[in-house]
Amino acid sequence: MTRRRRSYEAGHKAKYLVIIDDTPECDRAMYYASRRAARVGVSVVLLRVIETRDHNQQWLGVADIMRAEAHEEAAAKLATFAARSNGIAGITPECVIREGDVAEEILKLIEEDEDIAVLVLAAGVGKEGPGPLVSHLGSTAGTFPIPVAIVPGHLTDEEIDAMA
Repeated sequence: MTRRRRSYEAGHKAKYLVIIDDTPECDRAMYYASRRAARVGVSVVLLRVIETRDHNQQWLGVADIMRAEAHEEAAAKLATFAARSNGIAGITPECVIREGDVAEEILKLIEEDEDIAVLVLAAGVGKEGPGPLVSHLGSTAGTFPIPVAIVPGHLTDEEIDAMA
C-alpha cells in the first residue's frame, strides 16, 4: 500500500522525480522536468541508483573500494545534471544516491517521499526500443503509485521549451 501523496497540502511542495542513468535520453527527462518545474513552481529530485550486483566481492576490501568509487561517480554525475538543471531553469534539484535494483529503489523513494508527484522519464530513440526503465514501467503502469510522464527522446531543447 503506497502512502498518500501530500504534494499539494500545506507545508509540502510537489516534486518531479528524474532518474539519472547512463542513457543519452535521461538528459531529455531532466530538461523537461526542470523547465516544467520552474514554470509550475515545484521541485525536482534527481535519483542515481548504483546497481550492486557486482559488489558481492569481499576479497581484500574490493567491495568497499568499488562502492566508494561508485558513490563518487554517482555524486559527480548528479552534480553535473544538477548544475545543468540550475542553468536551464534556475532551480536547485535535490540529489539522491541509492544502491540496489533501479526499479525497486524508485518505488522505495516514492514510498518514503510523499511529495514526489510525478516520475519523469524519457524514451530512447534507438532500435533497442524505448529503454529498460520505460519498458519495465510500461508493463506495470496500471499499478504504479504516481503518474509517469514519458518525454520522447528525440525532442530538442526548443521543442521541450514550447511544451514545458
